[in-house]
Amino acid sequence: MGRAGRSSRVGALGVAGILAGTVLVGCGDGGSGDAAAGSSAKPGAGAREEGTRAVRSAYDRTAEEDTARVKLRVRTSAEGTSQTADGQGAIDLADGDSVMSLTVQGQRIEQRVVDQVLYQKLPEGRAPGGKPWIRIDLGEVAKQQGAGDGSMSDPAQSAAYAKAISDEDVTEKGTATVGGVRTTRYRVSLDVSELPNGDTLRQQVGPTLPMDVWLDDEGRMRRQQVEMTLKGTASPRQSSGTASSAPQQVTVRTVMEFTGFGTKVEADAPPAGQVTDMTGELLEQGERGQGRS
Repeated sequence: MGRAGRSSRVGALGVAGILAGTVLVGCGDGGSGDAAAGSSAKPGAGAREEGTRAVRSAYDRTAEEDTARVKLRVRTSAEGTSQTADGQGAIDLADGDSVMSLTVQGQRIEQRVVDQVLYQKLPEGRAPGGKPWIRIDLGEVAKQQGAGDGSMSDPAQSAAYAKAISDEDVTEKGTATVGGVRTTRYRVSLDVSELPNGDTLRQQVGPTLPMDVWLDDEGRMRRQQVEMTLKGTASPRQSSGTASSAPQQVTVRTVMEFTGFGTKVEADAPPAGQVTDMTGELLEQGERGQGRS
């Protein structure tokens, strides 16, 4: 598999992580790790161009390592409350498979992504159908959400991020230590209209999507933070005029950290008899939500 194909896998865990936070807790936070912010710089045009090149190539450079250990934090905030899901595990950057252990509201959830399918082993008593595992087809969900054909292996998905970045969109924010490694932090503003199905995405999150990346001296990604505010829809009470508050908005902040490049990853689907497929129910929820928007 070529570099471009592998590079799209780096973002695959982000898709799974955001989905996990939305499905399980509705949550994302940037306070992870041991970063110590350095002094912010105000680079000139040459420095901006250099920063843009570094960010654009970071996915490829990271994917070249094939596998990595990952820490994940997803924090979702709405109406003054927030919930956080923390996770750690490993990802195969060549095929997008991953194994993770998530902690959500003090409860542990085992998660695997195998061939674009998300499996989660929920706490006892919470799994539907009397089976310990649930199954969600990430490709089908991505199609409904307007994220292209749902193929995480599509090189165009990662290439689209590069297309959405211009020199004016990248700002160097100084240095920081992430996982004991010196990094340079860049703030990126992605032009949503340049992303796949940008018109649909723009309606959900607005014209730009803020992202911060921390790159090591080899240009590999050590941390990525994405924050999005999803435009809310009115609840039945609000629609009937019994409440004067504005439609609910949900802010999701997802932070991933990469360490231990080259670590071994073994991700297998659980036995079919132990799995309840929740893809259809999730798609129905999405259709109802789109119908209210």
